[in-house]
Amino acid sequence: MEKEEKRDSIAEADRLSISGFLERVWSEDGLADRTLDAYRRDLEALAAWLAGRSRTLHSAQREDISAYHGARSVAVRSMARRQSAFRRYYAFLARAEPGFADPTLLIERPRTPRSLPKALAEREIESLLHVPDITTTLGLRDRAMLELMYASGLRVSELVELPLAALNTRQGVLRITGKGGKDRLVPVGEEALARIGAYMVEARPALAKGRQPTALFLSKRGEGMSRQMFWTLVKRYALKVGINPKRISPHVLRHSFATHLLNHGADLRALQMLLGHSSLSTTQIYTLVAKEGLKRLHAQHHPRG
Repeated sequence: MEKEEKRDSIAEADRLSISGFLERVWSEDGLADRTLDAYRRDLEALAAWLAGRSRTLHSAQREDISAYHGARSVAVRSMARRQSAFRRYYAFLARAEPGFADPTLLIERPRTPRSLPKALAEREIESLLHVPDITTTLGLRDRAMLELMYASGLRVSELVELPLAALNTRQGVLRITGKGGKDRLVPVGEEALARIGAYMVEARPALAKGRQPTALFLSKRGEGMSRQMFWTLVKRYALKVGINPKRISPHVLRHSFATHLLNHGADLRALQMLLGHSSLSTTQIYTLVAKEGLKRLHAQHHPRG
């Protein structure tokens, strides 16, 4: 009853905004259901608290967010998750509204152990890439999308929103417009180019239905793919090869791309450019993933491991 009353006190604009944010991080970052539920609870609790101060999520100031944190004492990890929800939400608003002042920017972060990105093993990726039935139109499309995402480390939003004009088949590169409107050139790789070429010749014209859509990858309706569509097909293909769906999301393919490159000797600066990270510190987390993999390999195979 208390939960229903709290939700009833939230402004409708805040409720819709929270739903839009959760849909975005679900499809783009592959967050677990329990994390999404926690984010929803955190944001709805903040929205209800702000409503009592005659404010909304959109109008909240840094002082409001600080006061909310001070009024509710929680464990460090819960505080970190709550702040993560708020920071992600307000970054989402800032991307959608140029000039929006993010009220969380100057709020100190609690110190917690950093979790490592989850990556699939190379053999698992290989199995996943070979699942789509390339004798069918949709199978050709799906194989090309999976190959391209793993070959180039694209964010899922970059993949599904990729315009046809971004691909230069002669040079084997993509021009990607990433976060903050920053452009970067990304190599595609021979296998991904071959799969895209097959899709372009044998599948895309059938999906386009005589029209001239701008998106490279098309749905059955001849329109651009959505993040949800791609996430659903990745999950479906994972099940077919025995990969637990909880271990995979479109973002896991990006993590796998980065981790496998480092395992094979890639330079960290080059990886930063490929991933489109604005800061090298963001990319450095993958060195920890690679080190953990080496530790497990040593423990498993060394006689004194």
